[in-house]
Amino acid sequence: MSTIIYASPIFGPIHSRRLGVSLGINLLPGDGKVCTFDCIYCECGYNKDHRAHSKLPSREEVRKALEKRLSDMRDNGPVPDVLTFAGNGEPTSHPDFAGIIEDTLKLRDMYFPQAKVSVLSNSTFIHKPDVFDALNKVDNNILKLDTVDIDYIRKVDRPTGAYDVEKIIEGLKAFKGKLIIQTMFMKGKTDEGEDVDNTSDKYVLPWLEVVKQIAPQKVMIYTIDRETPDHSLKKATHEELDRIVGLLKDAGLDASASY
Repeated sequence: MSTIIYASPIFGPIHSRRLGVSLGINLLPGDGKVCTFDCIYCECGYNKDHRAHSKLPSREEVRKALEKRLSDMRDNGPVPDVLTFAGNGEPTSHPDFAGIIEDTLKLRDMYFPQAKVSVLSNSTFIHKPDVFDALNKVDNNILKLDTVDIDYIRKVDRPTGAYDVEKIIEGLKAFKGKLIIQTMFMKGKTDEGEDVDNTSDKYVLPWLEVVKQIAPQKVMIYTIDRETPDHSLKKATHEELDRIVGLLKDAGLDASASY
């Protein structure tokens, strides 16, 4: 099984389908995965197969490593389009997430003020006031909502703890538009043979109604791009993604698809 475990606390830059030249910031250990989801499509593999043994990087370790890399990029290139919190799990789970965001914004302003700061999150910690406030400070607050069907969430996103989709939706609404919704669309089956196609109206239309209520500044939809731990999953087609983007735009929402 091919998986990607990212270095910590800084990796890349890499070229992101959605964000451009992206310098990655991984607030999880560099030797494993720590996440509140255990998605069957995760490029980092299943939680159980990649248990981390090292500690989380400290706020100071992140700050020093980030400044060193930004200084090198200023002198030698490339110029980053974005500094992206992603990596081996859920970045907002770090106890010093809010402080690290403050440090990152200051360093961004010093070295590459034109670069955006992005956070890719599964939304499970947006109820925490410090996380909520920090996410409101970044340029691209990218929050996951793959569906509003709880059975699908349990089958595909597989939360590792208590998960209330209605509370998540209310938390997303609380950003009052200062967020980007990110949604994975795919087809195929789980390795156990359960269907996971969420491109049909059964899943798209209820999701669309909720997204309209959330009223995000943008919706990013995407499909599988790398090998997944469940091997029977398939990419959504260009036509299926284009149809969903069309529905979003008809509803007055800015939307894009990554194929």
